[in-house]
Amino acid sequence: MLAKLVGWILLGVVRLLTGSQARWYGCPPKAEQRIYFANHQSHADIVMIWAALPEELRVITRPIAARDYWANTPVKRWITTEVFHAVYVDRGQAAAPPPSPPPPAERVEPSMEPVQAIQLPLVPSEPEPQAEPEAVAAAPAAVLDSSDPLTPLVEALKSGDSIIIFPEGTRGNTGEPQKFKSGLYALAKMFPDVVLVPAWIDNIQRVMPKGEVVPVPILCSVTFGAPMQVQEGEQRRPFLERARAAVLALRDV
Repeated sequence: MLAKLVGWILLGVVRLLTGSQARWYGCPPKAEQRIYFANHQSHADIVMIWAALPEELRVITRPIAARDYWANTPVKRWITTEVFHAVYVDRGQAAAPPPSPPPPAERVEPSMEPVQAIQLPLVPSEPEPQAEPEAVAAAPAAVLDSSDPLTPLVEALKSGDSIIIFPEGTRGNTGEPQKFKSGLYALAKMFPDVVLVPAWIDNIQRVMPKGEVVPVPILCSVTFGAPMQVQEGEQRRPFLERARAAVLALRDV
């Protein structure tokens, strides 16, 4: 009950400061599982796009939040967990280093001494044991690596939630999105039935500029574009460039 009350208060504050206008340019607001991907220029981006969604979509949509910022105080941790139902990601998490190559084998110098043959008794070799069908069927299936930064996003999508992600990975300082990272492509390939919706968040960087903590009232909006998907045979980089272009095209709509 408290979380719902705080959510309505935050929603009112955000709409008072920004107007929080939602413009559904390429698709209607529909209660289906989606991955919303948008430009990223402020910590307030997740609040802005959350507030722009209608209530029936907010309750099934979870924004992605950087753990080092949104969970560094008890208040922010409670709000992102209880009100936004955010999915935390660790921005500083790196992939495991590749295994070290084995040491080179010791060189054995050839000997000129004659080799004496050694007679060994003949022992019939035993056949290799064959795996029982039941044992093969009981072998454990592959599981997600908990160190993979995408793991919490995959779990959220598996549970049926929609998510809001920022494929740039970090906030930009220019008017154009930075190059998209590969996470969006990986999720799109893993969940081909989830609808991918590009979004452009406008003006929010002026409400909460990088390094500032006091918001400034400025009219903002979120424009949602036409859904897209990975085309058959499409490689990672062409898809990410196409997705970035879809977000950028909404800037002038």
